[in-house]
Amino acid sequence: MAGRIEDYALIGDMQTAALVCRDGTVDWLCLPRFDSHAIFAGLLGTGEHGFWRMGPAYASGAEPPTAARRGYRGDSLVLESEWDTPRGTVRVTDFMPPRDGAPQVIRIVEGVSGRVPMRSELRMRFSYGRVVPWVHKHEGRTVAVAGPDSVWFDTEAETYGKALTTYADFTVSPGERIAFTISWEPSHKEPPALPEPEQSLEATEDFWRDWVEHCTYHGPYREAVVRSLITLKALTYAPTGGIVAAPTTSLPEDIGGVRNWDYRYTWLRDAAITLSSLLRTGYREEARAWREWLLRAVAGDPENLQIMYGIAGERELGEAELDWLPGYEDSTPVRVGNGAAHQLQLDVYGEVTEALHLAHMTGLSRNDYASLLQLKLIRYLEDHWQEPDEGIWEVRGPRRHFVHSKVMAWVAVDRTIKLIESGDADGPLERWKQLRDDIHRDVCEKGYDKERNTFTQSYGSQELDASLLLIPQMGFLPPDDKRVIGTIEAIQRELSTSDGFILRYPTEGGSEGVDGLPGDEGAFLACSFWMADDLAMIGRVDEARKLFEKLLSLRNDLGLLAEEWDPRLQRQVGNFPQAFSHVPLIDTALRLTASGAYGG
Repeated sequence: MAGRIEDYALIGDMQTAALVCRDGTVDWLCLPRFDSHAIFAGLLGTGEHGFWRMGPAYASGAEPPTAARRGYRGDSLVLESEWDTPRGTVRVTDFMPPRDGAPQVIRIVEGVSGRVPMRSELRMRFSYGRVVPWVHKHEGRTVAVAGPDSVWFDTEAETYGKALTTYADFTVSPGERIAFTISWEPSHKEPPALPEPEQSLEATEDFWRDWVEHCTYHGPYREAVVRSLITLKALTYAPTGGIVAAPTTSLPEDIGGVRNWDYRYTWLRDAAITLSSLLRTGYREEARAWREWLLRAVAGDPENLQIMYGIAGERELGEAELDWLPGYEDSTPVRVGNGAAHQLQLDVYGEVTEALHLAHMTGLSRNDYASLLQLKLIRYLEDHWQEPDEGIWEVRGPRRHFVHSKVMAWVAVDRTIKLIESGDADGPLERWKQLRDDIHRDVCEKGYDKERNTFTQSYGSQELDASLLLIPQMGFLPPDDKRVIGTIEAIQRELSTSDGFILRYPTEGGSEGVDGLPGDEGAFLACSFWMADDLAMIGRVDEARKLFEKLLSLRNDLGLLAEEWDPRLQRQVGNFPQAFSHVPLIDTALRLTASGAYGG
């Protein structure tokens, strides 16, 4: 049985990632890319769907023991887990080397004290747990083959097969180290090179140490910021610069419900705000790579901007259900692909333009096509900003005139006007200034409830929406505007959970609501960080700090956050770890540090 979502650690090589549970089980791994089929899908099913457990031996029928301690080795993505047993203490080091050849997962077992009996259980199941591979020996190496894929298993420990599982039983003494590696290779190619675990460990630590040294943030929340930055780097697909929203699919927003989506793609919104955080903390190379990815993804067809693409810029992300998987804690359906790819979400134009604007303002080298793209996006908005859309939350209900979408259309026009005024682009300046004024007036007239003194989710609606918290952050209105303050206070009243976190919007407690889906969901962590930002902006800095530090306490022991927090179950829910949670964590830390609003 899979662990709680917060029981997992992330390891990765910036092309794919694995989730490792507290008991030493890798329950999720897609090879060779984030969006490839999983070879370990136990996270969304049972042990029959694939896993790799490494830890102290335990009695048949018992639960595998959980590690007494675990943590990342310094500022890296190298995971160390330690078990204390009656016979001694043992450490397992898990990591994925930044790729230079075949993708690898390396696990090094080290005796700390005593003599500890250990067991490795490797059950590979290709195609998301559906296909049992042909496992055999090839020149002394164990290889599993199914269709186009082969996974090679290398270790000095003696292995044996039983019940379609590869085992190794061994004992470690103090100072003794035994390595285990799996490597992926297309099945029609020659075997991958033999692994060099100790050298790979040293190189992996060096990579992360060197990367973290570029961080320009040195404030009081550095530990949380650096861990979030490492997580965002791990979610970047190095060959193209695309950034996945999360490395998982179908971890539920509502345990036992249907709100289960595939996040292993590049949302323009998520990637754009990730770019913002990276730029503000010193990481310009990642920003440049993402800008190049964007230009390739939308090349030739910027008017038909999709809200998301594949990590190499693929446009077709057809959604399907994997009916052989029972889902995480019986949360079905399990989905791959994402049918929201072709939704109309006008806010994306604003997020992309804001990211390009920030890149320009922070001195990223000029790219003429980026400026041309920005102008084309505004020409599209000129004709389409008055249309209803599905909005930031990808509702599966009818399109509406979402206020946040209109605000972000205003942002897109505003930032492009600034680009023209800087002399770095040419465009109809006066016409677009009038467009900017028209959008602003439209939002203030149709999206604002005078009686309640709050902006609303959509034109003519009574519902609130936490995306309205971005109005002052985007500069649409100043923080001291009474309409901004009223909106913040209304969201606090109507969208706060019992423990003070923020819901995205009202759900209907089991019936289909504005999003066209049954069931409820947890507090959306990004929205809760936005609230902390807004409170700081309107001068309630102590309240902002307390909320921020309360949010930090929701991170698991490794500093990782999923998409949401379930206040009823008191646990993390949604895909994990989630870029859209770690980005606003960084942004809020920067804002609070600048304001001096931190304890100690």
